[in-house]
Amino acid sequence: MTVNQILSTKGKEVYSIVSTITVYEALKVMGEKNIGAVLIIEDNVLKGVLSERDYARKIVLKDKSSKKTHVNEIMEKEVFTVKPSDNLDYCMELMSTKRIRHLPVIENDQTIGIISMGDVVKAIIEVQKNTIEHLDSYISGSKM
Repeated sequence: MTVNQILSTKGKEVYSIVSTITVYEALKVMGEKNIGAVLIIEDNVLKGVLSERDYARKIVLKDKSSKKTHVNEIMEKEVFTVKPSDNLDYCMELMSTKRIRHLPVIENDQTIGIISMGDVVKAIIEVQKNTIEHLDSYISGSKM
């Protein structure tokens, strides 16, 4: 299964903000959209990612104010991305080794979607379920 197949099921909606707004304003967007991370895109260029983890570790635990801190002060600027043609094993390896939970999907220098660890795990479970059903059907058929 590929990233493109995940996006065809999940959808390609991309929520983004600019880096000059406050963390509080970014959290409001994330809450309204029910997402755990938001992309920072400026002039159609992916500049970073802001996640709930960034908020917890860089605002809450450091006693900073989300209403006074701007996104560009805490966003993750080193962004790992995938292509629509990348497979799930690659995505899982990247997420595991880089300790990240969200991967923006880039095609022709444009952000066309984002996948989460949950999306990848769900897709892997679906592939394994189909494999098990196929094997079960094969074994059952061969016993007759």
